[in-house]
Amino acid sequence: MSTSPPAPQLPPSLAANPGLSSWVKFTPDGRVAISPGKVEIGQGIVTALAQIAADELDVDIGRIAMIRASTPASPNEGVTSGSLSIQQSGRALRQVCAEVRRLFLAAASERLGVEASTLDVDDGTMSGPGNVRTSYWELASEVSLDCSATAEAVAKPAAARRVAGQSIQRIDIPDKVFARPRFIHNTPLANMLHGRVLRPEVSDAKLVALDEAATRAVGGFVAIVRDGSFAGVVSETEDGAEAALKALRKGATWSAGETLPDEDDLAAFLKGQPVETRVIDTKTAAAPKQVARTIRRQYTRPYIAHASIAPSCAMAQWEGNLVHVWTHSQGVYMLRADLAIVLKLPVESITVEHMEGAGCYGHNAADDVALDAVLLARAAGGRPVRVQWSRHDEMSLAPFGAAMAVEIEADLDAHSEIVGWRHAIWSNGHTARPGRAAQPALLAATELARPYPRLISSDPPVANGGGSDRNSVPLYDLPAWTIETHRLLTMPIRTSALRTLGAQGNVFAIESMFDEIASILGEDPVQFRLRHLRDERAKDVIRAVAARAKWKLEKKAGIGYGLGFARYKSTGAYCAAIAEIEGEEDIRVKRLTLAVDVGEAINPDGVINQIEGGAIQATSWVLKERVRFDRTRITSTSWTDYPILTFSEAPAVDVEVIERPDIAPVGAGEAAHGPVTAAIANAVFDCLGIRVRDLPITRERLIAAMELAS
Repeated sequence: MSTSPPAPQLPPSLAANPGLSSWVKFTPDGRVAISPGKVEIGQGIVTALAQIAADELDVDIGRIAMIRASTPASPNEGVTSGSLSIQQSGRALRQVCAEVRRLFLAAASERLGVEASTLDVDDGTMSGPGNVRTSYWELASEVSLDCSATAEAVAKPAAARRVAGQSIQRIDIPDKVFARPRFIHNTPLANMLHGRVLRPEVSDAKLVALDEAATRAVGGFVAIVRDGSFAGVVSETEDGAEAALKALRKGATWSAGETLPDEDDLAAFLKGQPVETRVIDTKTAAAPKQVARTIRRQYTRPYIAHASIAPSCAMAQWEGNLVHVWTHSQGVYMLRADLAIVLKLPVESITVEHMEGAGCYGHNAADDVALDAVLLARAAGGRPVRVQWSRHDEMSLAPFGAAMAVEIEADLDAHSEIVGWRHAIWSNGHTARPGRAAQPALLAATELARPYPRLISSDPPVANGGGSDRNSVPLYDLPAWTIETHRLLTMPIRTSALRTLGAQGNVFAIESMFDEIASILGEDPVQFRLRHLRDERAKDVIRAVAARAKWKLEKKAGIGYGLGFARYKSTGAYCAAIAEIEGEEDIRVKRLTLAVDVGEAINPDGVINQIEGGAIQATSWVLKERVRFDRTRITSTSWTDYPILTFSEAPAVDVEVIERPDIAPVGAGEAAHGPVTAAIANAVFDCLGIRVRDLPITRERLIAAMELAS
């Protein structure tokens, strides 16, 4: 009995937004307007999506106009996060453009009187036998795109693509190089006012009293807005807003705040809180072997700040009961949902429009400052209000990446082979983004006279990549394991999504333990990993990075080499990294060599850029970054207190992209962080003979590890 093949399915993002006209429009000036629901946050996504559209429509990429996401006009693709833009928006757009091309070819066939199969398309012009021709723009009035995708059109095979797979120059860079307004921070609106919000120095303190007299006397003063513990000022000028805020701060009286954890014993804090425990995965050995010894190790990472180069900024303008918001949020529809809850307005009354921000890779304060601007703009008489947070605010009030404690137990048999594996995680949840709960996740919402409770961070489901448990299930072929996570139900320090979520901590732990067991066996770390892998693509990236780095170079005093590997979320990009470090007075990462497999690389140079950026950011996390606090407040509120890697400290980064044009593409933005973290830690052991299991790897941590080893 034969079975018919399953009917073709629309990509999920397109199934949720099937209207073709919401994605593609042909404009009278001979261009193609492409409107994805994903946003540009420095990852080059607008260029890659333009390449996909140009390929499927057979138009020159110079004709493609990428339209910024906005709630009235763009597909609702949720949030731009998780290295998912290519596989979600890219897949959807490829199918959309294939369907649009098919509709126009059918219309051209009818107009020109020739078979559609005989028509060629070159830069939007369709030509056929007898030199007949027309174009998308000539046919635009006859072909309606106000219809739903059907999944009947077939996208081009990889071999027929001419733009995808090429290292096209990024279309967003010229504006940034030549200082043309593109970022929200330097794009003023007409007749704009400026606002600032008063926030407490002490964590979660409440505003008890406010003397407004001195503030009202400041030049350029427009208004004071107060609602419970939320208070802010509106001024004609930015300097005036700063001066008014300074005066307002002097007139403020605050309650006591809440107690923060002991920064120097985060593992004990994490393990001592009420938690929600979940078993992520279990595996039982077919033929259990005798356990000769068990190795137990604990790995920790601190709270990490987004440390965006530019503090968060937003603009808002009221017109009656309608409000327009300009924001660098990664999810305009999700932000709109939370604004609607706080403002008690229907979502149709709120327009949220994306503008690029100078630094964002996770849930920083972009959404918080948007609500600040909306609340202050109510007092502006219909004029737009721009609000920009200070560096102090950004480093103390924006959500942080969650601290983690990871315990791994590895059971070894008499030959030191792994026969059992247990992985346990203690961490806050890794996301509290807007638009995902019945209550808002925005800071000002917790400060109002009728406040909403602070949303306790949760973890995305495993099917969506997980949160604290992300990358906790080894890709290695081990006979038995139990993976569990303990999510904290308290949150004295606010956490939400930071790049990779829990993957960095989990890969650091797994790859450090694997390296340690290889050392016990006296086995080369590359061969040890290859021996425990069945996935050929995983083996290929490890072999490729080892060959590119000429593993393992001759041992030199004061130099160490280390390897790290992971497949991001176990479903995304494969990445392997080799770190070369110098370890004399401090650890210095001299070179990082990486190999990555993202399936089809839409823009290979873009992939390399993302891997390079992730590798350098991970180096900064590993060597320097740590949110500092005492028992009452965050203290790392400047670049001095929260140092990041400088240009002179950045390692040389060499990336090899393994081309697989016939395999569906995945994102590259977060693939490097875990492998690079582990590679550096393993290189420290190779160099100094000590294991540092607590990040960041500072001089103090090295000394502590040496003392423990002795």
